[in-house]
Amino acid sequence: MSLLELFRGGEHNRAISYFSSLVKIAFTDGALEKDELAFLQKMAIKLNIDDAQFTKILENPDKHPIKAPFDYNDRIEQLYYFTQMIFMDDDIDIDEVLLVRKLIVGLGFPAKNAEKLADEAIHLVMNDNNLDDFTEAIKVVNSQDIND
Repeated sequence: MSLLELFRGGEHNRAISYFSSLVKIAFTDGALEKDELAFLQKMAIKLNIDDAQFTKILENPDKHPIKAPFDYNDRIEQLYYFTQMIFMDDDIDIDEVLLVRKLIVGLGFPAKNAEKLADEAIHLVMNDNNLDDFTEAIKVVNSQDIND
């Protein structure tokens, strides 16, 4: 196996991990809604997840722990899509918010900032901010001292 193949495999494993986290969020409130499924299908295409992998992950999303990307902007982008997922069924519940907080820590953000970041992420997505505005705002919130 070449180094390039190994790298691609690692990237694909991270994509599967990321997709599994999206699935976990979708199932947090019980059933998978039509809009959630459509979003997952769109993300599967973006992440090069084939139909067989898609089905396996839907059946057991806990099999794949979160693997944070190395790039800070990629972590923020994942947070953006995690947050979008909790809005897919137009009903945000506390379990979804708590899961997003856990995923924030899993993405490599400081645990002390998890609540602030989750609150800001929810606020930004609720107000239809695009990824660029979301990224800028999350960077500001994450750089602030939690004691401010």
